[in-house]
Amino acid sequence: MGDITRGLEVVETSCNVSSLILGETIENISRGVDMYTYKHPLGVCAGICAFNFPVMIPLWMYPLAIVCGNTYILKASERVANSSIILAELLQSKNLFYKFFINKDNLFF
Repeated sequence: MGDITRGLEVVETSCNVSSLILGETIENISRGVDMYTYKHPLGVCAGICAFNFPVMIPLWMYPLAIVCGNTYILKASERVANSSIILAELLQSKNLFYKFFINKDNLFF
């Protein structure tokens, strides 16, 4: 149960990260010099789950990736893949995922 609560702390932080990922503008640093900072999504992020923390590790990674506008690929652990499947189904039920694909060929059930 401790790994789920630690993962939920990252989800709460992700809800507040929108103000941190804005760009910055500093005008007149020097005579005729302005500074602009733009932050863009990486595009695709990926994570591999360990069998001993099947919920906490994905919750550390995918909330920040999704909030920042990235696509996230999760490789579930073969031993405890159901936890990753449940997380993906939960996200899809809240319309946070458009589609997801889970390869169940080499998973142990």
